[in-house]
Amino acid sequence: MSVSTRSKSLALALLLSLISSLLLSATPASADEKEDKDRVKCRSTKVLAQVNKKVSPPTTLLKRAPRLITISTNCGTIAIRTYFREAPLTVTALTTLINSGYYTRTQCHRLSTKGINWVQCGDPTATGLGDPGFSYKDENLPEVGENNYPRGTVAMSNFGRPDTNGSQFLLFYEDTTLRSPNYTIWGEIISGIEIIEHIAAGGVKGGNSEGVPVRTLVIERITLR
Repeated sequence: MSVSTRSKSLALALLLSLISSLLLSATPASADEKEDKDRVKCRSTKVLAQVNKKVSPPTTLLKRAPRLITISTNCGTIAIRTYFREAPLTVTALTTLINSGYYTRTQCHRLSTKGINWVQCGDPTATGLGDPGFSYKDENLPEVGENNYPRGTVAMSNFGRPDTNGSQFLLFYEDTTLRSPNYTIWGEIISGIEIIEHIAAGGVKGGNSEGVPVRTLVIERITLR
C-alpha cells in the first residue's frame, strides 16, 4: 500500500471513529430528554363544573389523623404527608371533606406562575368561589422570609381574609416567597410533584401569569391512610 493510500485509510478510520463517538455520546442525552418528556402522561378526561356542595362541619378534632393523603388524578398519583400536630383543625376539616366525596371528579382550576408558583385545587365549581359551607381558623402560618412556601408545600387557599379556610388548597411546585404568608401549611408532597410541574410547564390559557391551566388536572378520588 502506498503512503498516500495509507494516509487516506487512516483519515477515514479517524473520521468513522469520531462519528461513532459523537453518536454514542448523543444517545444517552436523547434518551434522558425522552424520559423527562414522557414521565408524566395525562389521560384525556372531560369534567363538568359541579354545583357548590355543602358539607356538615366536624364538631370535634380527630383523635387519630391520617398521616398520608393520596390524590389520584388523570395524570398520576400525588402523595401528601400531613402535618396534623401543626394544623389539627385543617387536617380534621379536610378528612371530613374527603370522606364525604367532596373532591371526587373535581378539576384543579387555577395555575399561578412567575414568582408565585402553585396549582390550586379543591373547588367543585371550578370557579374559585366554591366552599363547603363552613370555615375555620388559620394555623401553622410561616414567618415572613425567603422561600417561606418551599417547593412541595401544601397549603390552604382562602378568601383573602383571616380564618376563611374552606376546601381549596395550593400545591407549590417551586420555592415561593410571600410577603403576607397567610396560607395555612398542612402538608408536604412526598411523591408526584412532577405532576404539578407538568401542569405548570403547560402554562396558563391566554398566556397570562395566573388563571386556568392549559393542561387539565382532575382529582378522581382521594384516599386517607
